[in-house]
Amino acid sequence: MDKVRYGIVGIGKQGSGYASKLFAGMDKNAVLTAVCDTAEDRREWAKQKFGDKVKVFDDYEKMLTSGLIDAVIVDTPHYAHPVIAKRALELNIHTLSDKPAGVYTKAVREVAEYAEKERPQIKFGLLYNQRTSKIYKAAKAIIDSGELGNIKRIVWIITNWYRPQAYYSQGGWRGTWAGEGGGVLINQDPHQLDLFTWLAGSKITSVNAIAKTVGRKINVENDVTAMCTFENGATGVFITSTHDAPGTNRLEISGEGGKMVISGSNDFSMKLEFTKLEMLEPEFSKVNKVFMGKPKSKTIKVKFTLGEIIKGLLIDKGQHINVIRNFSSVVLGKEDKLIGKYEEGLNGLSFSNAIHLSSWLGKAVNPNDKKFEDMYYAELQKRIEEEKTNSIK
Repeated sequence: MDKVRYGIVGIGKQGSGYASKLFAGMDKNAVLTAVCDTAEDRREWAKQKFGDKVKVFDDYEKMLTSGLIDAVIVDTPHYAHPVIAKRALELNIHTLSDKPAGVYTKAVREVAEYAEKERPQIKFGLLYNQRTSKIYKAAKAIIDSGELGNIKRIVWIITNWYRPQAYYSQGGWRGTWAGEGGGVLINQDPHQLDLFTWLAGSKITSVNAIAKTVGRKINVENDVTAMCTFENGATGVFITSTHDAPGTNRLEISGEGGKMVISGSNDFSMKLEFTKLEMLEPEFSKVNKVFMGKPKSKTIKVKFTLGEIIKGLLIDKGQHINVIRNFSSVVLGKEDKLIGKYEEGLNGLSFSNAIHLSSWLGKAVNPNDKKFEDMYYAELQKRIEEEKTNSIK
């Protein structure tokens, strides 16, 4: 195989972007050979855009069994992600799913286990493009180097997702449990929930949260305040919403060796500041003899130049295509490691599910509890059933 032949299921706003970039040759190891969508207008768009060079399907089963593709990108509504991924794996097709991996961990875990046991030779990844961000990669490198020491606390306030009522009113599936499977957590925050657990480097063992609807006629949450504990002893706070104006994006990670702060709203304004202690705080506390003494520190600022930003946006063409490039290279054996393995999607999704369940039950929950997945699924079904008889708030 010289190039990976890609098919894309779902060519809406995001999927059409992937299709256009592949068709334009932005991945030298890949070629777009097929696309699929149930919407006639999207299929017509594809025919106009790609002509006879790309086969257009109205059913993903037909595309998966066409023999035209080696790999598939899944970019459909959330509930279908694990369903289509499982079918592609059964047909020995390398699979890259967009976020989230699914709506509930029970479905995602079943597909992940199938892939591991039955299709270990097939590459199976998640489009976690935020892991390719220079800022978050720099933060991860500092943590992995040991300079930050053991993490004590991680706090993320991510409220710059403002969405007016018009956003939720544009489609019947938005703002519903049956259509989306959640609100800000499942729609806007999958990348942040992934980064939250990825940077912490530890499993979440307890979640206590409030998730509610504020100022919008929707059934799902658009305002969340969650507290959690990690297996390594660290604590976390995650605050998010789609109704704050102006919003905030600030990630603060405190460790024995200092503190990192990441802030900014876009590629041009994002910055990282690492205030590094001269010695780890526990060691300082042991040797210090000064009343109210404080450890000395220095601040290291990580902010990329305009040239580096422009290269990422204009030359590299953004983060998503870099994940696809990595996936193609792994399929062809040119790279060994996927940026995002599918099973890693369970980490952020478990946190998301635990936030919902804690809020619904009004108490702390452990996402590692054997009963957790079934409890979450049962509670989710209750809300879906309620929507069948009750209109949106």
